[in-house]
Amino acid sequence: MDNASRSERSRNAAIQAALTIIARDGPGRLTLDAIAREAGMSKGGVMHQFPTKQAVLMALLDQQRAYFEEFSQRFKAENRSATAEPELAARIATWREVALKREPVAFAILGALIEDPGFLSVGRDTEAKKVDLIKAEAEDPQLALLRAAAAQGLALASLLGISTLSEKERAQLFERLLDDAQWLALAKPGKRSARRPKSPSKSRAS
Repeated sequence: MDNASRSERSRNAAIQAALTIIARDGPGRLTLDAIAREAGMSKGGVMHQFPTKQAVLMALLDQQRAYFEEFSQRFKAENRSATAEPELAARIATWREVALKREPVAFAILGALIEDPGFLSVGRDTEAKKVDLIKAEAEDPQLALLRAAAAQGLALASLLGISTLSEKERAQLFERLLDDAQWLALAKPGKRSARRPKSPSKSRAS
């Protein structure tokens, strides 16, 4: 194994160890020493990858962001022809994926919030650009934002463990949010697409 591969393996092991510690012991127990013990690495080996605990937490958040950005791009590519608003559809589907994979995301966010709430503002500019794309493609930008915000609320309630919905109920609500045809009557008059609205693929990208 070359040095780059060995370094990547050590980095991933440290990140996974951090997730395990936050899940099992709580974010207050996350230290570089604890990560080293959990990952079976020396503290020096951990510090070579992450000089501080803050660097570990940032890596956790970056890992989650990268996964969901890849998911979003893949969903758009696979469903672009099925909807007049692919940015919105990808946004809703991505929040659905967040709800389905809630534990790793929750642990990463919890650890970051305990350490420094400012960590969560890092991706704010990227989020603002995504909102702009949703508004730009929409016939009714406010309705599009309403659907996106509803999806976000469903995911965050699940993420924080405060949702009273069953998995089935949450899945049904996400499907309704994705189905353009169910929102036509609420859209403000404007230029309408000649295409008959369809519901984007119900199957999640693997």
